[in-house]
Amino acid sequence: MVNVIKNGVVYRQGKGLEISQLNDEQIAAARKKTIAYPILTSHSTSDGDDLKIKFDAMASHDITYVGIIQTARASGLKEFPVPYVLTNCHNSLCAVGGTINEDDHVFGLSAAKKYGGIYVPAHQAVIHSYMREMMAGCGKMIIGSDSHTRYGALGTMAVGEGGPELVKQLLGRTYDIKRPGVIAVHLTGKPRAGIGPHDVAIALIGAVFKDGFVKNKVLEFIGDGIANLPIEFRNGIDVMTTETTCLSSIWVTDEETKRYYTLHGRSEDFKALSPEDGAYYDGAVEIDLSKMESMIALPIHPSNAYTIKEFNANAKDILAEVSEKAAKELGVPTFSLVDKYHDGGVWADQGVIAGCAGGIFDNVCAAGDILRGKSIGCEAFALSVYPASQPAYLQLIKNGICADLMSSGATLRTAFCGPCFGAGDVPSNNGLSLRHTTRNFANREGSKPGEGQIASVALMDARSIAATAACGGKITAATEIDVEYNTYEYKFDKSVYTNRVYFGYGKANAEEKLILGPNITDWPEMVSLSDNLVLQVASYITDPVTTTDELIPSGESSSYRSNPHRLSELTLSRKDPAYVGRAKSVREVEYARRDGKKIFDGELSKIAEKHGLNEENTVVGSVIFANKPGDGSAREQAASCQRVLGGCANIAVEYATKRYRSNVINWGMIPFTVDEAPDFSVGDYIVIPDIRKAVENALPTVTAFIYGENEKTLELTMPELTDDERKIILAGCLINFYKY
Repeated sequence: MVNVIKNGVVYRQGKGLEISQLNDEQIAAARKKTIAYPILTSHSTSDGDDLKIKFDAMASHDITYVGIIQTARASGLKEFPVPYVLTNCHNSLCAVGGTINEDDHVFGLSAAKKYGGIYVPAHQAVIHSYMREMMAGCGKMIIGSDSHTRYGALGTMAVGEGGPELVKQLLGRTYDIKRPGVIAVHLTGKPRAGIGPHDVAIALIGAVFKDGFVKNKVLEFIGDGIANLPIEFRNGIDVMTTETTCLSSIWVTDEETKRYYTLHGRSEDFKALSPEDGAYYDGAVEIDLSKMESMIALPIHPSNAYTIKEFNANAKDILAEVSEKAAKELGVPTFSLVDKYHDGGVWADQGVIAGCAGGIFDNVCAAGDILRGKSIGCEAFALSVYPASQPAYLQLIKNGICADLMSSGATLRTAFCGPCFGAGDVPSNNGLSLRHTTRNFANREGSKPGEGQIASVALMDARSIAATAACGGKITAATEIDVEYNTYEYKFDKSVYTNRVYFGYGKANAEEKLILGPNITDWPEMVSLSDNLVLQVASYITDPVTTTDELIPSGESSSYRSNPHRLSELTLSRKDPAYVGRAKSVREVEYARRDGKKIFDGELSKIAEKHGLNEENTVVGSVIFANKPGDGSAREQAASCQRVLGGCANIAVEYATKRYRSNVINWGMIPFTVDEAPDFSVGDYIVIPDIRKAVENALPTVTAFIYGENEKTLELTMPELTDDERKIILAGCLINFYKY
């Protein structure tokens, strides 16, 4: 199904890919023939490969836009310089925290009026469906404060980043990166009936995630197989490219793409995009769509991929292996999925089709075809379907699919991202949920192991979820059942948005008052980097990868996204519950220093004397170590919460994503790296003399002194910091950088 080529390749029109025989000079010229190269170049304000990008549009949802606007406001924001879409698809239930969530929405509308934004009320659309329908355009670039900001199938290069990167755009600054490598994803063949976009996406992620082959690169989809995919099928694959850890994506555009733009009343946004003959790629992934199988991604990552056929044939062994690995990573030795195998199969408790990946029109129609005239049963298994936008929902009502699904026993909900991050359809203890959503990270479905509750998510395509529902919850591949799939015409009714969405771009009103609810608070003071730095280790995480969900939980924290201090109380609450208390203790020492009190006494006195530290030249903060932190969401709070608690650095073997590393920097923390897990422990002190000079002079390494059970030294690396990144760290955070 999937073949990975790790050598450079050249694209030949009409022939496909061949292993490159080009020399360095020829490669440099051939790189310019990709689709990605001219788009990146045209959006960069600088020449060469140090890109300084300005985007055509921006997007945020209601657990990120408050913090972004508050940060930009503190840094001098006057009005939004580009179209900025504020959707309300994450906190839209407003079911937790009293009026907190709805206060955020009121703030969002007032901000759209004051600064000239586009405000999409709750239940109208999930963020990425709206951006596809209304904002994408061939050759454009869009940045969003959600990691699944991907519109490549519509010819738009989109990037998901932490909030501070959007703040930079709001303040007229640029998104600064080295020109990324480009990997060809060469599609051939045609998928058979029952195969959906999640099947292709899971197979792709399974092939490339573990070794980081496409990390921080652009995936460029080419090949004659693209013509065999409807546009929504392409969108469904494209949005999942985030899980490969690539930077962005772009696809060949064709008549099918043009039809999409025409259908949405935006034919002028179409432009034919394709690589030139001889385009050079840094590697390739070949996917034969005709050989694609129905797939399942087992807990606890989308890359844990199996064909459903293979899984069902070896269910006992695979479930035992997955359970053992997950129990170790979760720290819950009793966790097991083995009991899900009985009565000749593996049985799930829940199915969910939702969000930017699952809730698209074609997926829901296919599920309706499978379940028409059938029953999901009256036992434990339940099925929920969330169409991803009101225009799509309206058409599903008109064509009868909603009636078919409801008659089968499925429930239909409005556009909501909650099932993707643990704020909706949280399964019961020991429950197994099958989801056509974006992620199945540990506890992302909303369970709380620390309180004795744990559940699991496996990712499957909507078609196989519907097939499973038709079998009462017994995991079944859609390719194993006989179904007559129909072709449904989609008619986009823009009046749904015209009658409800606030279109304020270009109409900023400085006199408009921002409406701040009691839970919307300003950021606390963050001091600039001192001459010297004393860090105390507040957490030491040995897992191979640490997700942003573990750094700051996704579900229960949603109501406090606009309140930095309250939100910070949940930092690492699932992974290391004692972290907050440790970090606060260190922060109290730093607060005492700022208040003019003597802090270099007691256990710190000898350290201070040895290194010439005093209250005027040294800041005290906490630090976490993790092998590979930051996989997953773009949420800036994964870093900002550490900073609010007094964090001054991260130490890692590597950073899982560029966006998390950027978040660490933008919140004034130093992203140190080490070659291997260091020999220090929680509670140890790390002294870094002359750190300010090291950052100012762009030194690649610094020597740190460890004080714990034994005294030792450690070389810390801080490579590839741009001039602005160093200035942000020196200033103490992005807010300070712009303020001063």
